[in-house]
Amino acid sequence: MPESVWDYPRPPKLERTSKLVRVEFAGVVIAETRNALRLLETSHPPTYYIPKQDVKTEYLVLTTQSTFCEFKGRATYWTIKVDESKSENAAWSYPNPPKEYEALKACFAFYASRVDACFVEGERARAQKGDFYGGWITSDLIGPFKGEHGTEGW
Repeated sequence: MPESVWDYPRPPKLERTSKLVRVEFAGVVIAETRNALRLLETSHPPTYYIPKQDVKTEYLVLTTQSTFCEFKGRATYWTIKVDESKSENAAWSYPNPPKEYEALKACFAFYASRVDACFVEGERARAQKGDFYGGWITSDLIGPFKGEHGTEGW
């Protein structure tokens, strides 16, 4: 049954999913898990957070990029580097999230727009529009989605 992103809460809800979540870059499966967390926030497609143990961290390089979320705290960013291929600030993590989101502490999220492909249960996900947003759009979601043209004021 389709999910409307307008039924998602604010502040965001964090939930576990057993769906197979995979991230690919430069011919390498960077992350793959059936233990991801989905962050659900009004008007946004889900952001998937993958546990560190299911991420090939040897391909991640910490950058100086940092942002702040009113709910999750300060994010740090990671560049993916595979041989000569790299994608700047393609992943992020929350090393010290507040108690409500502490499950994110040992997880990474990836921008679908900055990797070669992201999959949820075998379906290739589309990137949420807007350089700031990291949601993954799949066929079971109903929008409109924050980040699309005309949504700047939402």
